[in-house]
Amino acid sequence: MALPLKALFASLLAIASTLSDLRVANAAVAHHRSSSWRHAAHHVAGNRMHYHHPRRAHAHSGNHHSPAKHNRPKFAPGPWKQAHATFYEGGSGTFGGACGYQDVVQQGYGYQTTAVSTAMFNNGQTCGACYEVKCVDNPQWCQLGQPSLFVTATDLCPPNYNLPSDNGGWCNSPREHFDLAKPVFTTLAKDYTAGIVPVQYRRVPCRKQGGVRFTITGNPYFNLVLVSNVGGAGEVVSVQVKGDKVPWTTMRRNWGQKWETNAMLVGQSLTFRVRASDGRFTTAWHVAPPNWQFGQTFEGKNFK
Repeated sequence: MALPLKALFASLLAIASTLSDLRVANAAVAHHRSSSWRHAAHHVAGNRMHYHHPRRAHAHSGNHHSPAKHNRPKFAPGPWKQAHATFYEGGSGTFGGACGYQDVVQQGYGYQTTAVSTAMFNNGQTCGACYEVKCVDNPQWCQLGQPSLFVTATDLCPPNYNLPSDNGGWCNSPREHFDLAKPVFTTLAKDYTAGIVPVQYRRVPCRKQGGVRFTITGNPYFNLVLVSNVGGAGEVVSVQVKGDKVPWTTMRRNWGQKWETNAMLVGQSLTFRVRASDGRFTTAWHVAPPNWQFGQTFEGKNFK
């Protein structure tokens, strides 16, 4: 009898151990589910929208394409560099030319804008970047003691290879050059007759009022979206769009900060995800309602 009793005792111990493991495993699963839902609820609550979509929480928690959050630091000012600045004539409807901003005043940039040389323009990616600029090393023409000028890149200063780079061809590569909107040039220089002044500049975070704006134009078969009023790094390097029926779709840069897709988006609530040049992203969940129309502008969460 001794051997069977030992075997029975060992079996009872094994069963008890198994039941204990099952209780621990079930508790861990319950905790994970509870944590996941708390995280999803917090994440959804932290992305407020102008348009309430009844499927918002479901769409968000079920999204398998959300980029991982790496807690990237906020965009910080860059090093000081040397360049020169001139000015060019125009108005609010022309100072945003090569970036597609149409009217820089209506878009919230004001006249504190600049065209940048080809070496800085980066095929349109620099559109929206912000700079601190100050006049230096020229007491004759610099407004000494004046505060720095803060401007947003909204246009391209094209090269003129018919002229020398140091005498008229100011925007020829590889020169880094600012062609400022005329109304703000005298913030740096004493007078327009200065023509060109030496400056120091650095990239700085863009501080914008309100959220990132999405202006939708085109037609049902071709969507063209202008992304503007971007804070933080200011430069947009990628845009994605998602509809109720259309999965996440990467848009292509058409020109400046205008992004295109042939996806059929009409009649669907739209979500946009914008990634900046510093790797940070912001998602405007269901920012456009299903009855959106071409020509409308919608505002989502901005970079802080």
